[in-house]
Amino acid sequence: MEYFNSMLSEFRSQVWGPPLLALLLGTGLYLTFLLRGIQFRYLGYALKQVFARQKANSKGDISHFEALMTSLAGAIGTGTIVGVATALAIGGVGALFWMWVTAFLGMATKYAESLLAVKYRQLDKWGEMVGGPMQYIERGLGWKWMAILFALFASVAAIGTGNLVQVNSIADAVNNVWSVNPWYTGIALALLTGLVLIGGVKAIGHVAGVLVPIMALLYTFAGIYILLINIHNIPAAFAHIIQSAFSGQAAVGGFAGSTLLLTIQMGVSRSVFSNEAGLGISSLAAAAAKTDSPGRQAMITMTGALISTVIVCTITGLVLSVTGSVGLQDETGATLNGAAMAIKAFNSAIPGGQFVVTIGLILFAYTTVIAWAYYGEKCCEYLLGEKAIIPYRIIYTLIVIPGAAINMEAAWHVADITNGLMVIPNLIALVALSRVITSETQVFLKLADQEIAESKKLHVS
Repeated sequence: MEYFNSMLSEFRSQVWGPPLLALLLGTGLYLTFLLRGIQFRYLGYALKQVFARQKANSKGDISHFEALMTSLAGAIGTGTIVGVATALAIGGVGALFWMWVTAFLGMATKYAESLLAVKYRQLDKWGEMVGGPMQYIERGLGWKWMAILFALFASVAAIGTGNLVQVNSIADAVNNVWSVNPWYTGIALALLTGLVLIGGVKAIGHVAGVLVPIMALLYTFAGIYILLINIHNIPAAFAHIIQSAFSGQAAVGGFAGSTLLLTIQMGVSRSVFSNEAGLGISSLAAAAAKTDSPGRQAMITMTGALISTVIVCTITGLVLSVTGSVGLQDETGATLNGAAMAIKAFNSAIPGGQFVVTIGLILFAYTTVIAWAYYGEKCCEYLLGEKAIIPYRIIYTLIVIPGAAINMEAAWHVADITNGLMVIPNLIALVALSRVITSETQVFLKLADQEIAESKKLHVS
């Protein structure tokens, strides 16, 4: 088993090597240039659209807000706590800078993915909207073989990224804090997951619309409190982050040190893990949204990268940095990593800080489980037809139980590998469909500019 894990780890490093990093950052930079920095120019407008009233001619299954929350549910999982801590434990604090760069560029990528998902979406047999990379690759480019390839990678990733590693993180945290047997946790999570999945995307959207804001606010306020009481350490933390981002980080405490390439690799991969920009998978939630225009939902969806990475992950990273938790060791002499590092950081400033991390981790991970269940279901439906939906939901739910108890090292490697493999066909499609993205954006921006102008007139009057 150890040899198998070692092989997977090596393959993961190859997949997330310099070519894929360059493809991710390069595509984000290309789309940012092509769309003239739309994620910066229209950010205020995009944030307003999240809470705006639905247009009369909107079509879809769930509201703008619920679509964004479902997308965030899939993204704000263990990556915002465990993922950030792992990135800093392996790549040093400079990895946080590369998470920011990837997230800002990724906003343009998420915009493009969501625009195409809505433009090329279809109604399935059950009357639900279906859209995403499979549809825009096949219908936009006519490359069905590549659409099938994406759906295969995404189906496996849904089991690994969306199910096993999330459930195991929940069970591990619950066992550490409350000493609950992981099998019991798995059974409880399976029941909760099954009840939500019975209702399909509408139930998932409603649950995500409630849980995501609660968990994000709880965790964010706790993190901000820690930063405020350590405010004197923040300037030095930022300086250390910037310096390490361009030089790697020397060994300190139990931290073995990192090269510049490792720092960039961990920052980019964990940013993608936390906001899914480039994976294309979250565009499936965007395709289900009630909207009058592909551009409007694309604007809303791109804010997800800002919320999940630039805000939530930054809070985690800064808390770990200002509390000096990076490089600390536990009582056995092992270097702290993942949830253990986050718990150490929060406990240093908040009595019962382990409960904040644990509850946050449970909510973050559980909503990821149900969001990725929808993603995997739609990919399976694309491959095998509508008849596969019910069996997929049953299998996905049952896998939750052993997932809570088994060793997850291999599952983490498989999740990272399939995430990386999903990126390739998706980004190729985005570049190939860049003319469509540009033309649709130009049409929508005329409408957006009119709405902005009318809003200003009302504000003045």
